Amino acid sequence: MTTPLSSSVPAPCTVPAFEPLRVRGARHRLRRALRRGRRAPALLLALTAAALAAAATGTGSSREEPLRAAATARARPPAAVPLVSAPVRIADAATVRLLRPGDRVDVIAAPPPTPGGESEARVVARGARVAAVPRPDASRADGTRVDGGALVVLSVPRSAAAELAGAGVTSQLAVTVC
Repeated sequence: MTTPLSSSVPAPCTVPAFEPLRVRGARHRLRRALRRGRRAPALLLALTAAALAAAATGTGSSREEPLRAAATARARPPAAVPLVSAPVRIADAATVRLLRPGDRVDVIAAPPPTPGGESEARVVARGARVAAVPRPDASRADGTRVDGGALVVLSVPRSAAAELAGAGVTSQLAVTVC
């Protein structure tokens, strides 16, 4: 036989009323800290309390408006630049074999040296995304062309694509992985 649930539960008890707690000496704690030589923490505490009190009043100032404008400007993403696909022949085919779609590369153009002096290499495109690495040509057994190099397709802005095409005609191109 089972016993009813009401007999197994204890009777409710009441909580006695307590007087509010009063902490003695709380008013003078800051003064005592100053007298004992703890000026830096006491000053920091006082400045923090003043700053919180000033912030709680909600007084708007003209300095807050530029801060809000800067915060909303940071929240908006920059306008998207339309990208185009640019096929680029890289001088070193072994470097191209290391690339995978999605990699970021810098493209460097090295013009042929002039007879009177050295030519300086320059960066043509920074942070270009590798869109595709086409299969190598079948002109050699190892897949490289007779003139060397290998093709890679990069996603770049239109202005960078025009610069890459021009540099590819006059210089040898190399890539560095970002």
